[in-house]
Amino acid sequence: MSVLTNTERLILRRFTADDAKNLYELDNDPEVMRYINGGIPTPRHVIDNDILPVFLHYDERYPAFGFWAAVERATGEFLGWFSLRPVGDDPGTVVLGYRLRRAFWGRGYATEGARALIKQGFREPTVRRVTATTYEHNIASRRVMEKCGMTLARHFRLTPDDLAAMDTHVASQEIWDGDDVEYALDRADWERQNRHDPTER
Repeated sequence: MSVLTNTERLILRRFTADDAKNLYELDNDPEVMRYINGGIPTPRHVIDNDILPVFLHYDERYPAFGFWAAVERATGEFLGWFSLRPVGDDPGTVVLGYRLRRAFWGRGYATEGARALIKQGFREPTVRRVTATTYEHNIASRRVMEKCGMTLARHFRLTPDDLAAMDTHVASQEIWDGDDVEYALDRADWERQNRHDPTER
């Protein structure tokens, strides 16, 4: 098992083929998928053939980045996943992502894992900025970003072409009745926020 890091309550490890069932259960909660594709479950064949292979092999191109399964240290239970990916071919900006089982919402796990991934990102000397996006009405996700020190960078509206390219795994999808938002944290701001915390170095 390849472990990225241990936090106070989490183990962040690389995915294995045995995680297919975990991902299927995660993506078949309508509330988890609410702001992803309107609450539509992901078919098992999509997990097996499309999603898990990406999770397993992403780090072959970008060893410092990719997708990590989040496991509760106390119980070994699968909580969900976190990701950190470069924007296109620009290693200077990376995108933070996360998706957790509903049973673990509201308990600080998303913030704990996100902070660990941000720290991982800024350990890479090429990374200048970490960003994250969500739907404007997804208040819980926005609070996670803010607790991590990220600030609102912009509002934007997805186009049909944007939605067609998204990892939603549905044949068609209406545009959200509202904007998406992007939050960002630059290296200098992260270093300033954590200058008195030696564990963040």
